[in-house]
Amino acid sequence: MNKLAKMTLGNSLALNQRLARTAANGIDWLFKRDTLIESGRTWFELVLDGDLMAVRYYGLPDESEIELVDGSFMPIERKQQPVPLVLVPPLGVTTETFDLMPQRSLVRYMAARGFRTYLVDWGKPKKEHAHLNLKDYSYVMLGSALEKIREHSGSKEISLMGWCMGGLLCLLHQGQVLDPDIRNIVTVASPIDLESGRGAVAGVANVANGSAQLVSNYTNLRLQALDPARLALPPWATTLVFKMTDPVGSVTTYWDLVTRMSDRESLKSYSTTADYLNNMLLYPGGVLQDMAVNVMGEGQLARGKVQIGDHLAELDRINSNLLAFAGETDILVPKEIAEKIVDIVASKDKEFRVAPGGHMGVIIGSKAQNAVWAQSADWLAKRSGAKAAARRKAPARKKSAKRSRRKQAAGG
Repeated sequence: MNKLAKMTLGNSLALNQRLARTAANGIDWLFKRDTLIESGRTWFELVLDGDLMAVRYYGLPDESEIELVDGSFMPIERKQQPVPLVLVPPLGVTTETFDLMPQRSLVRYMAARGFRTYLVDWGKPKKEHAHLNLKDYSYVMLGSALEKIREHSGSKEISLMGWCMGGLLCLLHQGQVLDPDIRNIVTVASPIDLESGRGAVAGVANVANGSAQLVSNYTNLRLQALDPARLALPPWATTLVFKMTDPVGSVTTYWDLVTRMSDRESLKSYSTTADYLNNMLLYPGGVLQDMAVNVMGEGQLARGKVQIGDHLAELDRINSNLLAFAGETDILVPKEIAEKIVDIVASKDKEFRVAPGGHMGVIIGSKAQNAVWAQSADWLAKRSGAKAAARRKAPARKKSAKRSRRKQAAGG
């Protein structure tokens, strides 16, 4: 057989194999799509199982190393950090945000980096939960979660890390309780300077505020008097909002899907991300009401003091170590909106960084692992050690009773 014939035969065999893979993958995508979805596969222990909210604990992986998004492998750090890490997702999304795929799982990554990793699961709210407001989430529910985490971990000191509204909930919680044992806070694409008018969130805030004032000037209608159930955002609307943010930096069309159908891993990634985006949750009307009336309407957030029911969240008195991220191409929360928190808090140790990606890409995109996860882990590791804990606890030996009462008053 001559060289040309061998080449032709080889190409034909390769084409046949590709067509066979395409056909097999196409059948799975059409009729057995669940087999392609890889989200939520990391093992966890259920620490708290409430009526709506739950708390998960992710321990050390059983393997000696884990695979990363680029195909490389990272060894497991068996010596765990003294200060546990609490991940706080935003409302309206599922817990799969932080456990999207085995190679793109924030909970798995942080556990492998030696952090005792906890995840607050806000549950799947229904119409009967539409009345839940900012105080319910930032003070009552998050407070209960942290209490249980401290009991489970045996550590008073904790670190918080939240994306989008999750980061804001962390800040609002600490602004209300001013807990000296919340040692570190990491926020990713969290909206702060809503008065600036930059970005989609700030733009909506300004329009909503102007419209609400106009209506209230000429009618007896007040936004704060409306039934929260009428303001709840249905799951399809939440999905639409997040899809409009261009989650991974590019929009994958069905044509792209067809051309990649022979690649099983690409098909899994596409199917998993699509399933995640198509299964967003109801957004409680009480939270939207508080955001519109207090946080957005009166511009309290950018000034560092937010009235939440009968509580005042004093963000300008927060002194926890702070690391804030923004997405370089985030159209929902541009970097100017997220960076404002660094000017507001009283922390001595605070830093702002810009990472690749849009609003969702910055936390779950292909570059997030190196640009946000790894940098957050490195930053936290330097501030989560036993030596730092010992330095902070040393003065308590002479006035432990007073310190104990102060902690109780702060909710710790």
